[in-house]
Amino acid sequence: MLDKVKTALRITTNKFDEEISDLIESAKSDLGIVAEKIDTKDALTRQAIITYCRLHFGSPEDFDRLRESYWEQKAQLRANPKYKDVSNG
Repeated sequence: MLDKVKTALRITTNKFDEEISDLIESAKSDLGIVAEKIDTKDALTRQAIITYCRLHFGSPEDFDRLRESYWEQKAQLRANPKYKDVSNG
């Protein structure tokens, strides 16, 4: 996941790996509020994590657009039963 996020951020150095890794974990935690299954191999989940990292890394010029995009992706995860753990009840 780190390499995918770095590519999306256009980062080629390892200088920010710890910060980006923390953002990835933060994104997973945030998505865990609405989705019980956080699978980074899933395209929608992966894109939401990337969007979250783009939103929170540095000071993006397109902050508002990224925020809206992330909220929409999060809402899609919340609404889709695929991301719920049906074994819990």
